[in-house]
Amino acid sequence: MKHIKVGDLMTDEVVSVLSVTSFKEVAKLLAQHNISGLPVLDEEDRVVGVVSESDLLSRQAEERPMRGGAPDAAPWTTTVSSFGAEVTAAEVMSTPAVTVHAEETAPDAARLMARRGVERLPVVDDEDRLVGIVTRRDLLRLFLRPDAEIRRRIIEDVVVGTMGLGAEAVAVHVIDGVVTLEGRLENRRQIAIMTRLAEQLDGVVAVIDHVTAHADYRISAPPQSAAHGLSGEP
Repeated sequence: MKHIKVGDLMTDEVVSVLSVTSFKEVAKLLAQHNISGLPVLDEEDRVVGVVSESDLLSRQAEERPMRGGAPDAAPWTTTVSSFGAEVTAAEVMSTPAVTVHAEETAPDAARLMARRGVERLPVVDDEDRLVGIVTRRDLLRLFLRPDAEIRRRIIEDVVVGTMGLGAEAVAVHVIDGVVTLEGRLENRRQIAIMTRLAEQLDGVVAVIDHVTAHADYRISAPPQSAAHGLSGEP
């Protein structure tokens, strides 16, 4: 089945900084663009790290205790002017950067985010040059796919394309991403495969299986008396 690629969801106009960019400038860009993190590049646009709000706050806490500031100011802006011009992005960024390629699938990107505990992934080409960025919010768009599109994909990609069945082999109903399958197939193995494939489709929240089987290929044990050659008569 075809999965949505990272390249289909990423933002290609990325706010980024060079490794020599000052702490103060990084903080300013995060506030101006209302973002929580951005990639750090070298002179050849290769991603060398990622700097986030938490990175700035951690460095600020190491430099000096937090002091009072404007109530609506970003947390790091209260003391940034005292040392921010001297500290660079290279000194506060998280490295190595966790990145993905545009051709990777969105579910794989989501699993990588969860495993590495990050909220954004710079998208790079084969030479690690920045081409875009994908965030948790971008990936959530997968679960906003119209129910009609999910239904069409299940019928075309799963029922017909992968299972090799007719489009009317099972009835497919989708409400808010929850898929209900109804009908009858030849055996339980087909049902298990169809359910698993439907669960893996982008945008599917859950699958409810109401499909039954014409035949069950489980081998039943012979009756006790027949197994021992007994007729039941003395």
